[in-house]
Amino acid sequence: MSCLKLGEQLQRLREAKNMSREELAQQMNVSRQAVYKWENDKGYPDIQNLLKLSEIYETTIDELIKSDSTFQDKINIDGDKKKDADEEMLHPGFYIGIGIIFLGIFLGLIFGNLIISTALNIVGTLIICFYKDILKLFRDVIKDFNQQ
Repeated sequence: MSCLKLGEQLQRLREAKNMSREELAQQMNVSRQAVYKWENDKGYPDIQNLLKLSEIYETTIDELIKSDSTFQDKINIDGDKKKDADEEMLHPGFYIGIGIIFLGIFLGLIFGNLIISTALNIVGTLIICFYKDILKLFRDVIKDFNQQ
């Protein structure tokens, strides 16, 4: 089974246990269609379902997935997305926005003007939330300007 895709391996293991897709689906608390998708490489089980499958088929997760390079690539891509999400908080817009918020608080305290403080706090919050969108907007405007 070392060269099988995950779906083929899942189907062979199920058939070796003399189980129907319906029986497996009931045991896994998923739909019969989910089992069909897994076995035909139209989708992949999540980690909890992989754990259940490894218990049912009395094998390890490693044995299930190590021969399917497509599935391994998907896992790596999902890991990269998580890494990007972790770094999302550390983009320059976060620090710029925090700086503007503190500047607003500082100027509000110095001048006793609540309007300046509120306005800068709103601008800082918007920069934190929409930094990448603001950069894209500026790049598009500059690109359009240079094309004219």
